[in-house]
This record gives sequence, C-alpha cells and structure tokens, in this order.
Amino acid sequence: QVEILGSGEGSVQAGGSLRLSCAASRLIRSYFCMGWFRERPGKTREGVAAIDQDDTASYVDSVKGRFTISKDNNKATLFLQMNTLKPEDTAVYFCAPGSKIVDGVCLNERGRFNFWGQGTQVTVSS
Repeated sequence: QVEILGSGEGSVQAGGSLRLSCAASRLIRSYFCMGWFRERPGKTREGVAAIDQDDTASYVDSVKGRFTISKDNNKATLFLQMNTLKPEDTAVYFCAPGSKIVDGVCLNERGRFNFWGQGTQVTVSS
C-alpha cells in the first residue's frame, strides 16, 4: 500500500526528490502515530520519520531537513516527501502505525516496530 507519487518511478539521481504515499485506512485515526521506515541493503529495518495525531512530526537525524512526513486524515493517507536524496537513502520504504514516538520513530507499546504491508523500492544513484 506504499506508492510513489508523481512520476511513479522509484529511481532517481542523487539530489533528486520523490514523494511516497501510504494508504492507511482507518488506522490513521486509530493509532497514536504513523511512521515511515526503511530497510537499506544489508541492514535491519530502521525508523525514518513519525507523525502523531496532532500532526507533530519528528525525524531521525539522518533525514532531518531533507524529508517531510505529513498525513491527510480525510483521505487516510500518509506521505513522505524526500528531497536532496542521497545514495545511502536507497532502501525499501514501509509505513506502519504505532503507540509512541521515540527519537523520531513510531513504535508499538512494546517499543518495537509494527510490521504492516508491503514496501516500495527507492533507488538513489550517484
């Protein structure tokens, strides 16, 4: 349920931009937070950005100033605007809900990621 908006392609050159969307359905209102996560090649899943029910956004240091998380409650959609992309942003991106935000990451009540749906590949070339 994660899609790439605009061109529809998930491959860009370094410095480029992409916008991701996530169809969140009723979950966008049911959970305290929604988050974006990614799995980079050879690495475990990591949080990227989170947004709570008051639309307060937070980010991990590696994407601060470059990524913007937002949501449309009416359309039950979560977005991630990614600017100034770097090759190290290459990853499969996911979205998921959670119960609390810790250091820019939306976690469940046990302090772990919720796994929810399929992700989408983003490739940034140098």
